[in-house]
Amino acid sequence: MSNITADDVSPMAISLFAKPTRAKLIERCVFWAFRVGTYFVLSCASAIFLVIFWKGSQTVFQSSYPFVNVEFLTEAPQTLHVFEYEGQKYEMSDSKFRAFRDETGAAISSTSYSYSGGGIWPCIVGTVLLVLGAMLIALTLGVLSAIFLSEYSKPGNVLNAIRLSILNLAGVPSIVFGIFGVGMFVLFFGWETSLLAGWFTLAFMVLPIVISASEESLRAIPQGLRDASLALGASKWISIRTNVLPYAMPGILTSSIIGVARVAGETAPIMFTAAYAMRDQLPWEGLDKWYDFFFQGVMALPYHIYVVSSKIPQNEYTSRMQYGTAFVFLVIVAAIAFVSIFLRIRMRKKYRW
Repeated sequence: MSNITADDVSPMAISLFAKPTRAKLIERCVFWAFRVGTYFVLSCASAIFLVIFWKGSQTVFQSSYPFVNVEFLTEAPQTLHVFEYEGQKYEMSDSKFRAFRDETGAAISSTSYSYSGGGIWPCIVGTVLLVLGAMLIALTLGVLSAIFLSEYSKPGNVLNAIRLSILNLAGVPSIVFGIFGVGMFVLFFGWETSLLAGWFTLAFMVLPIVISASEESLRAIPQGLRDASLALGASKWISIRTNVLPYAMPGILTSSIIGVARVAGETAPIMFTAAYAMRDQLPWEGLDKWYDFFFQGVMALPYHIYVVSSKIPQNEYTSRMQYGTAFVFLVIVAAIAFVSIFLRIRMRKKYRW
């Protein structure tokens, strides 16, 4: 195969392709505009995350043993008391301040800061419960709906209208789902402010994403796998359960990762249906019957950040609580997402087609 040299190219071709045109200039400008915009957004996001991790880590970790702020991770939010005693400055949560005052027997005057002492343990528990319960409901209903739409429904205008409605629901603002949850689950069903109401509200909010992603994963499975199973005498449901659904699970778990990020970060739906600004008891404490657990309200990290940031006078102590809560919140969301990614990778290695 002969090599083409510059001598073999006509001057007309060189002038035609080498000459900058207006279209090429516009294309280059648009390309660099998108490139710079992308880098700018990534830089801003990186800066925000770095600030949260830097300032939040200073709240969660400490320089002395046990190197972790155990009080912050294991206690409920409390009022912080700042005072001086015998020439030394102290910062104590409400419970420790009362014990210290009773122990010393001195009349100590302190400056108090709401929601700036104690920890966020009830918020951590409430967030994990809300995410796990909502995703369990969303994945169950979403996968079943996707199986029906992909495998059992007949193509036509009705099916197209259903799919279009699902796509439209994915773009509905979260506040609308919150109002829907109040009307349906809190008032009509009488569940009050509870885990159950929060679970179903969050599940319905993320359900369109799960249905769409699950249906696409199911439709991507080759038809030959279904035909081979049916040819061996399996029923349609057995064929779907053994030859279709396992191979589609990596894609379904991908949708669950997206759902986790949205469910965990929403404030509007849970502030109407499940979350309290302050609740010392955990959902399993003080129950008369075991099923009362599902009708307990909880604290949640995103709502706690909202309360401390907007409802409380700002100072250095509330700032410390905000960044520490945001840091723990990001770690929890990342941990749940990594579990989904790990399961997806394992299933992708196990089921290949």
